[in-house]
Amino acid sequence: MSRSKSLQYYILARLLLAPLMIWTIITIVFLLLRATPGDPADAILGTRAPESAKESLREELGLNAPLWLQYTRYLGQVLHFDLGSSLTSRGLNVWEVIQEHFPATVELSFFAILVAIIVGVSIGIISASRPNTVFDIGGRLFGIITYSLPLFWVGMIMQLIFAVQLKWFPLGTRFPVGIATPKGITGLYTLDSLFSFNLGQFFTSIYYLILPCVTLGLLLSGIFERIVRVNLKQTLKSDYVEAARARGIQERKILVSHALKNALIPVITVMGLTFAALLGGAVLTEVTFSWPGLGNRLYEAISLRDYPTVQGIMVFFGVIVVFASIIIDIINALIDPRIKY
Repeated sequence: MSRSKSLQYYILARLLLAPLMIWTIITIVFLLLRATPGDPADAILGTRAPESAKESLREELGLNAPLWLQYTRYLGQVLHFDLGSSLTSRGLNVWEVIQEHFPATVELSFFAILVAIIVGVSIGIISASRPNTVFDIGGRLFGIITYSLPLFWVGMIMQLIFAVQLKWFPLGTRFPVGIATPKGITGLYTLDSLFSFNLGQFFTSIYYLILPCVTLGLLLSGIFERIVRVNLKQTLKSDYVEAARARGIQERKILVSHALKNALIPVITVMGLTFAALLGGAVLTEVTFSWPGLGNRLYEAISLRDYPTVQGIMVFFGVIVVFASIIIDIINALIDPRIKY
């Protein structure tokens, strides 16, 4: 079978498996939410509300129905692309919640992954190209420390130093209160301000992005540093690199033109999956910096036992991760002919 045919069968198999993975995510989230303690009626009405009012609300929301019936109803809604309505924001559809908050998460994740790649790949290259030196030891320490530090703690330390003490950056949020935010179809303040040719809003958006993005990006950079360092070290010891050295090719050209290309293939996989995970997992950063993204909204929904919002956001994130993994596999197959199916 030719490579193109095998690739087509592989893509088709992954696409056919995608609904099964999404269904698994939906089922797990649904069951876990029902298994956790707490009552949405208490979260909405308060613990001091009359029991009759709570019972009426449960009946209205369908929470008194048997678990299997709630599950089948929700599956039917999802199949019709209906994620339900928020319990805590009555009348607001979950899709509207996602549309309102997701652009902020995309913007934060994009600039954070950009910082992570620049810092992590650079340190990984320096470390791998100078083995058994202070640069190599420093690179290894950097990867271990950034990978192991808790994000919320680093975020608060960065806030204390650069926002409270030095007053270089704002403490949190996405844009100054009382100032008109950039308007546009994307919801990304940096892009919308550029599209409207408003450089003031653009630089303000960047200014508010710096601290949360650098914090998240630095902690993610350790992943890229370790992958680049390990793979580049192995590549620099390979036969074709030794042959290039024997022909008298400059070490810098060998590093850039030969070794680095192959060493960066695993980085593409990690980069895509990390970005997909960031879209759904930047909760701690958004909560720490009061960033009005979808992660922060998910945290609020979990705290208030808002079943439809939590389920809808998790399904949305699950779909992103599933299809991101398929896209990354396809890209790897196209750029690396050694991958077989």
